[in-house]
Amino acid sequence: MTTIEGHVVLPDQVLPARVTYDSVIRSIEPFLAAPRRLILPGFIDGHVHGGAGADTMDGPDAIRRLSRFHLAHGTTTILPTTITRPWADVMSALRAVAEVKAQGVENGPDIYGAHLEGPFVSPHKLGAQPPFAVAPEPALVEEALSTGVVKVVTLAPELDHAEDAIGRFSRAGVRVSLGHTTTDYEGAARAICTICAAGGVPGATHLFNAMSPIEGRRPGPVTALICSDAAYGEMIFDTHHVHPATFRLVERNMPGRLLFVTDAMRGAGGPEGESTLGGQAVMIRDGVVRLPDGSLAGSVLTLDVAFRNAVTAGGMSLPRAAALVSGNAARYLGLHDRGRIAPGLRADFVVMDEDFVVQETHVRGMRTT
Repeated sequence: MTTIEGHVVLPDQVLPARVTYDSVIRSIEPFLAAPRRLILPGFIDGHVHGGAGADTMDGPDAIRRLSRFHLAHGTTTILPTTITRPWADVMSALRAVAEVKAQGVENGPDIYGAHLEGPFVSPHKLGAQPPFAVAPEPALVEEALSTGVVKVVTLAPELDHAEDAIGRFSRAGVRVSLGHTTTDYEGAARAICTICAAGGVPGATHLFNAMSPIEGRRPGPVTALICSDAAYGEMIFDTHHVHPATFRLVERNMPGRLLFVTDAMRGAGGPEGESTLGGQAVMIRDGVVRLPDGSLAGSVLTLDVAFRNAVTAGGMSLPRAAALVSGNAARYLGLHDRGRIAPGLRADFVVMDEDFVVQETHVRGMRTT
């Protein structure tokens, strides 16, 4: 058994305590003399393309590299994410994630599976996705599912074959996330109903980005997602993709259903300047990634920074901020063995100092950083 002492961020309070654990948490005991450092549940990133110069589309070694990079920033569970490329490239990336998941990452996070973001997206709402969008035809859906690694799929519900694909993915246990879509409120509401009817859990890919905005007479898909008690929503909270005031509005209206992701690209952790995303040139300047036309193109965010932003720019308490980077994603993905610090759950911890800088990361009780 091992113990760690600090101010433990629980779902409802911050408790000076001693945590006893091996691969799982055995006990949490109040300890008034605990050091001021914070002990948080390990972060969960369900949408991340790259980091440290590596990209999911580059193959197994790159997936290991980007995973270790994000581990150093507190991410203990990760879903490497594809981008819209020719179908053969997408399948190659899914097989690479499956290989790394099966082998594990030495001194790395848990590879839960893949997020298939593209190519089942609207060609009219590509954002930073390259122009290789295709409809989710049954044969492509089955081929993706055959890898056994897809846990989340971004899908535009207005595409041909979308309704059948939504049902098939949902019945297979894959989270269908509405995104890169031109659909309206009614289309999103129908898609949410289709997902729920098939036993699935609806979600939204980077809420507000690459979808229609909320307007007084055109509520758009965001309103359908917020108003659904079943739907979860990703958010890239680097304060560039979404304004802090908009974040606070959504967090109040999606209690327990908003989750932070990074959508990080290969330039995360690297110098500013020129980089690439999906084969496209991008520019990183002042912490913002843009295409040559000025459009936002992923991010260089890490979840420790998103957590810090939630507290400092968003005004969240430590328990609410921790839920955004851990607990809410765990519920969305059906990962009932993690996401909180509680006896019987995995010993996945992030230790931060009082300035919210990561000092240690533990995966299944093993200190990795």
